[in-house]
Amino acid sequence: MSSLLTLLTLFALFFTPSSFVLPPPVIRPLSTRLNDAPPTTSSPSSTVADAEIPTNLPSDVGMDYVPLATMLATGQLVEADQFTRDALITLCGAKEKGRTFVYFTEVKDIPATDLATMERLWIKFSGGKFGYSVQKKIWNKQKGDFEKFCRKIGWTTKDGEVERKLKWFGASEFIYDVKKAPEGHLPLTSALRGTALLKKLLEHPVWDSDDWKKEP
Repeated sequence: MSSLLTLLTLFALFFTPSSFVLPPPVIRPLSTRLNDAPPTTSSPSSTVADAEIPTNLPSDVGMDYVPLATMLATGQLVEADQFTRDALITLCGAKEKGRTFVYFTEVKDIPATDLATMERLWIKFSGGKFGYSVQKKIWNKQKGDFEKFCRKIGWTTKDGEVERKLKWFGASEFIYDVKKAPEGHLPLTSALRGTALLKKLLEHPVWDSDDWKKEP
């Protein structure tokens, strides 16, 4: 009995209520917690020194193409693809009119200088794999057949025996990877209103000569 009393006394001396106070929780910085969420955009595949990002990027309307160059240089193809479409909306005058898409009749209003600048960036950072000029060559080889063109550049897939176009909205099925995507896969052009917009982009006068290839 005396041994039990001794043990109880020792327990009371060394294990006071304060002994069981838990340490305060470690609260991570807000930025760290937010980064735990799944990314909704592509992550940079590489880092590029500022010196490697071209800055002499001509525009007839004062458009800044350094962001596009940076996106392409670091492999952020989702963002680069969206930037390109947004740029076309601005360049043709649709944005000024409160519209978020380009009519095929407005393609002629897109400055050749700006198309050339974007094209050189796509060509440079994809190793010649992506760009409107690349798509134009494939389009011509397929003799303007939209279905054959889509198969060639990987815009279609098969569900069993049924061929269909890749899904764009929601979880996109397009391939934003230079190594994995077929030649001409990017940039994307919506054909929801028909193929006239794509056709006009590939027929733009800027592609009539190789002048667009010349660095400024």
